[in-house]
Amino acid sequence: MPQRVTVQVGNRTLELSNLGKLLYPQAGFTKQDYIDYLRRIAPVLLPHLEGRPLSMKRYPDGVEGFFFFEKRCPAHRPSWISTSHVTGGAAGPIDFCMANDLPSLVWLGNIACLELHTYLYRGRQVDRPTSLVFDLDPGAPAGLGDCLELGEQLRELLAHHGLESFAKTSGGKGLHVFVPLNTAVDFAATKAFAKATAQAMERRFPERVVSLMAKKLRDGKVFIDWSQNDQSKTTCCVYSLRALAQPTVSTPVTWEEIAVARKARKPERLVFTAPALIKRVDRLGDLFAPVLTKKQKLPAFSEDLVAH
Repeated sequence: MPQRVTVQVGNRTLELSNLGKLLYPQAGFTKQDYIDYLRRIAPVLLPHLEGRPLSMKRYPDGVEGFFFFEKRCPAHRPSWISTSHVTGGAAGPIDFCMANDLPSLVWLGNIACLELHTYLYRGRQVDRPTSLVFDLDPGAPAGLGDCLELGEQLRELLAHHGLESFAKTSGGKGLHVFVPLNTAVDFAATKAFAKATAQAMERRFPERVVSLMAKKLRDGKVFIDWSQNDQSKTTCCVYSLRALAQPTVSTPVTWEEIAVARKARKPERLVFTAPALIKRVDRLGDLFAPVLTKKQKLPAFSEDLVAH
């Protein structure tokens, strides 16, 4: 395979390099395979990326090599890559890359950005989260099965307060539960509600849930990370690959699928690699589409709102 090749993607011309490089050596998954995945998943992925600043997790030598996070859109980017100029934060003003179209996705694939981490806001509306998120992160020997069970309990608690939620796997052993808002709300409100909800889950399941970040508290429990509801924090985007041994994907799953996998004690049924995910999306479409459009309001906050 030639080291460099020029391709036409839409109305853009890109020079791609080292397409035969193994990004996932154990799976035999190359940069060409990754770019092909991005091309095919683009119709459902792009709506979730549109307008959102990107924190890019790059693996130039594949998942077994070194990696780095890149927030500032690199100077060597093509002139047509959209950026979002965000002020504030410890690092000062930053021009973030955005992936609003297929050529941008292919460019990201070529620079080995394997994980696409997005902010909960769009563009420069840095204090207007479109969703609230809970990241269920298990501490060994707890695993994905524990996250599925507790995710169902979290769903019930949210439903009690009139909030519909949607789940996706992290691509590893965790579960992300999203509450779409798409209304006028700020991070102060979402973070306070998320923290109180995580604490309520901890009170309800003290032997299984922890709401504090300290790793020494996590053994055998599921950490419900509420702190990502912050303008400075990112979450791995739906349909993004994860940098593990296999090219697994952060995949939307239905609550019905979660219940079936939990009852069968086969959480691995909900772990999908890139090739399998393409077939799944061809069959089911974008199960996470409601997160983009569904409008919900947080209940008026009080300390005892989720105390029961």
